[in-house]
Amino acid sequence: MLTHLALKDFAVVRATELEFGPGMTVISGETGAGKSLLVDALGFLSGLRADSGVVRHGSERAELAAGFDLSGNALARQWLREQELDEDDEQCQLRRVIRADGGSRAWINGRPVTLAQLGELAGLLVEIHGQHEHQSLLARASQLALLDAHARNDAERAAVREAAADWQSLLDEREALQSRGDVGDRIGWLEHQLAELEREDLDPAALEALDLAHRRQANAAGLIAACEEALARIDGDEGPSLASLLQQARGGLSRFAGDEPRLGEVDTLLEGASVQLQEALALLGRVRDDLDLDPDRFEELERRLTRIHDLSRKHRLPVAELAAHRDAVAAELELLRGAGDRLLQLDAEIARASARWSEAAAALTATRGAAGEALATATTALIDELGMGGGRFLVELEPAPAAGTRPDPNGAERVEFLVAANAGQPPRPLRKVASGGELSRISLAIEVAALGSDAVPTMVFDEVDSGIGGAVAEIVGRKLRALGRSRQVLCVTHQPQVAAQGHAHYRVSKAPVEGITRSSVERLDGEGRLAEVARMLGGVEVGPEAHAAARRLLEEAVAADAAESAPRRGGSRQRAAAAR
Repeated sequence: MLTHLALKDFAVVRATELEFGPGMTVISGETGAGKSLLVDALGFLSGLRADSGVVRHGSERAELAAGFDLSGNALARQWLREQELDEDDEQCQLRRVIRADGGSRAWINGRPVTLAQLGELAGLLVEIHGQHEHQSLLARASQLALLDAHARNDAERAAVREAAADWQSLLDEREALQSRGDVGDRIGWLEHQLAELEREDLDPAALEALDLAHRRQANAAGLIAACEEALARIDGDEGPSLASLLQQARGGLSRFAGDEPRLGEVDTLLEGASVQLQEALALLGRVRDDLDLDPDRFEELERRLTRIHDLSRKHRLPVAELAAHRDAVAAELELLRGAGDRLLQLDAEIARASARWSEAAAALTATRGAAGEALATATTALIDELGMGGGRFLVELEPAPAAGTRPDPNGAERVEFLVAANAGQPPRPLRKVASGGELSRISLAIEVAALGSDAVPTMVFDEVDSGIGGAVAEIVGRKLRALGRSRQVLCVTHQPQVAAQGHAHYRVSKAPVEGITRSSVERLDGEGRLAEVARMLGGVEVGPEAHAAARRLLEEAVAADAAESAPRRGGSRQRAAAAR
């Protein structure tokens, strides 16, 4: 639920802050006063793109902030946890700054986020219905989306999308195999390549061993000489060696070991060095014995390396990647050799995938059919209440083009909203309804009938009652007030019959301040609200009749609540006091 909204230097608003509670809150004001700016601000806090035109003239930036109570919104809390943006499990803060140079930044709970993230979260918090919302209902895609939301068939739609994706993947594989045509030439070419690659041991360990053997043979003479020189220096017969010098040192020190105990430790260390020296001599001798000048071996290693580098150049790959290329050639060859069998296998798999899609699509169709009947019944009743007696609303499901012959992630049907505006008239597509007033009322009926289909706790209506008045406007107001029992409703309106139905009321006004037009927002108390509804009824001159009519509208709204829900009489009396 939206708890507060703060605006600073936004359009013609210098600074204002509004507090919201449950139920239905109405926002009224004279034409051009800036009533819809509050809706626009929520739109920008929902991730809509904005330009520098929304920044108040002479200011560097516009600042928008909104607070939400998440105590009853498990989906929003889960989203925040998944995004690691949760600070308080019960509260959430959205903030956006729009600069005069056109740039903007956004925050959730004080942490920078993208507009996409802002939009994702806002979609779980608030739903905005604009005054031209009915235009989107003319598109069949929007009609399908509205019906699916009313049906709450997320699981069925996900099953259809998954089945369609599996089916399409198999079709793509079969098409790829069939597009190859006669693969005989390709098989022969791959077999030749694979034979060349398999003649050499290209595994990384083998290549490393080959390189080491080649370098050892290439430097065999130098290695042998180095080993022989080291052996002579360590334990040679000619001249003093390390081993003999070490023994002489131990002998000289041993004569004085009794006079200096620490010399015993030295002798122990020298003894250890002597042992290690003997081990080094043994290993060095084995290395020397393994080394041999073998020109034939060297030439063989040279030829192997040359062949491997030739393969590298031929396939335009580093030597280290030849083994992976060999495996890929073998895999493709195996696939092509079994292409015929795979095609037969694919036909069977495609048939099973088609059957799975058909089963999932049938389940989805069932949910849409049931939801369509319920939506049609509710909307038809509302159309009658909105002054179009005898009118009918129908939801028609018709097979999608080529339904069942190709995978369609949207299901097996398309939706068309049909309307008969008057008794005796045949139903026609909603997009072909000629009268703008009729279209507005029918669309409003559809929206009201479908409201509450999702879990969004806050619903905003921006002059959706445009083009209606009198008793019809009062009915619309009652429907919105009734919705306020289960959802938080914010309604921008110019209809007094709708304004009187609110549980709370804000008035937007504008006036020049130091030569600059500014808007201000005021929360109305009992008398202030009575005066505002009377103004909306009476126009320029507000007489006693307008005040009496306004009082009657306000009292009737509260009385209707009390009559409709006896257990809530205590709350109704509180709202009655607020309304007065």
